[in-house]
Amino acid sequence: MSYTALYRKFRPQEFTDVKGQDAIVTTLKNQIEADRIGHAYLFCGTRGTGKTTIAKIFAKAVNCEHPIEGSPCGKCDSCRAAAAGTSMNVIEIDAASNNGVENIRQIREEVTYRPTEGRFKVYIIDEVHMLSMGAFNALLKTLEEPPSYVIFILATTEVHKIPVTILSRCQRYDFKRISVDTICGRLEELLEKEGISAEEKAVRYIARSADGAMRDALSLLDQCIAFYLGETLTYEKVLEVLGAVDTEVFSRLLRSILEENIPDAMKVVESLISDGREMGQFVSDFTWYLRNLLLVKSSEELKDVLDISAENLIRLKEEAEIITDEALMRYIRIFSELSNQLKYSTQKRVLLEVALIKLCRPQMEQDYTSLIGRIEQVEKKMEQGIPVAQSAGPSYTTENTNAEHAATKRQILKEAVPEDIKEAVQNWRSIISDMPGLSRSYLNKAVPSLSNDNTLMLVFDDALAAAYFTREEEKKQLENVIAEHVGKAVEVQIKQNESGYPIQDAYANLEQIINMEITYEDN
Repeated sequence: MSYTALYRKFRPQEFTDVKGQDAIVTTLKNQIEADRIGHAYLFCGTRGTGKTTIAKIFAKAVNCEHPIEGSPCGKCDSCRAAAAGTSMNVIEIDAASNNGVENIRQIREEVTYRPTEGRFKVYIIDEVHMLSMGAFNALLKTLEEPPSYVIFILATTEVHKIPVTILSRCQRYDFKRISVDTICGRLEELLEKEGISAEEKAVRYIARSADGAMRDALSLLDQCIAFYLGETLTYEKVLEVLGAVDTEVFSRLLRSILEENIPDAMKVVESLISDGREMGQFVSDFTWYLRNLLLVKSSEELKDVLDISAENLIRLKEEAEIITDEALMRYIRIFSELSNQLKYSTQKRVLLEVALIKLCRPQMEQDYTSLIGRIEQVEKKMEQGIPVAQSAGPSYTTENTNAEHAATKRQILKEAVPEDIKEAVQNWRSIISDMPGLSRSYLNKAVPSLSNDNTLMLVFDDALAAAYFTREEEKKQLENVIAEHVGKAVEVQIKQNESGYPIQDAYANLEQIINMEITYEDN
């Protein structure tokens, strides 16, 4: 007999076997018990969360000859036929390959015939968002007023693609991602039935890697078991099969970055490549590691949210003491961007190495958070008594006054600004006064800042003001006035402040920096 994958072998056959969707299961069981069964249901949610499984159990339950508290008995002829896939009352349709108008017309013709056995004919249409617009329109009337013996169950992972006219005719059930604890419990239960031993740490990593999808967790477990058939499944073996990395490697890499030790960071990458680790998985896991570190810094009451061992929690607390919030946010931003880039790149190693060098060398970037990183580098050197700039005069030491600290910060920020932008900002008030009425009113509230590609960026809190200057005519007029004052063309970018922070905190105000009017608070 051929082998059956775990997710198929242990697919729930009764409502009591379903894990992680208690609210939906309870509602459907109550409807069956009270005989208040609807004619159209929409099951939506991410992959592997039980949509099709619950649809099949529901189809069995409504035709079961002896239901037990709303759940199918599994023993009657109807239940056995449905479980074997031979029931004439349960019709499964894959909308991805049957998405045309003719397919729906065939359903409309079939529903005119009553079921030969049982009470209901149940149509389960999977990936219903793949239907064409014509097919949706053909389904509308039948879905609104089907015969009393017909039930439609539509399943989709992309509910936003379903027309409103379809949504309004269905009872909608949103399937949530399944928690790590629930997946762990299910995996341990199945491992016991299969007679396979596994470390709790290994099972928990598989559960977390599944990202809330029970089917994904079972597939990953199947893969790990097959690789080490007959052996105890350990944490190290799971990491090897899935191409993942132990948290100790993340800790070593982070400390290399904090020490600005590029050679050591490159050795970590070389080790990962030699061990055959998958770059995309590594970047995702390291981003998650940084997220955990940020939560540890944010509060002492987040142990349950972190989902890590006590040993790793101690290490995170140690690292939280030596890294700032601003640096962490910058690291997370760079690695989040890197994660998207790796999906479409053939040079994953190069991109990863460049990202790590960026983290070690904030001066490679020109955005606000990188400038903060550069300032922190200078302050660290000053605390250690290391000269900051040999050409600037005498060495700076820990005996610097507060005034010298502030002067150093202002100088670093000013040096990052190109000359043409600096000149435009120095004339900013004159430029505003030369603009017409409404433009002048909006510009008075704008913060001139520096974009990532070293162009002048105007940031607005007001969405209307930002929209006003994104119009080509208004933006061109502003660039022309700037060119008159500067003597050459200066490109302008318009941005609305959507950071969730006050505009002065989220963006560097070049007008204050260049005119040296900014003040700093020293702890």
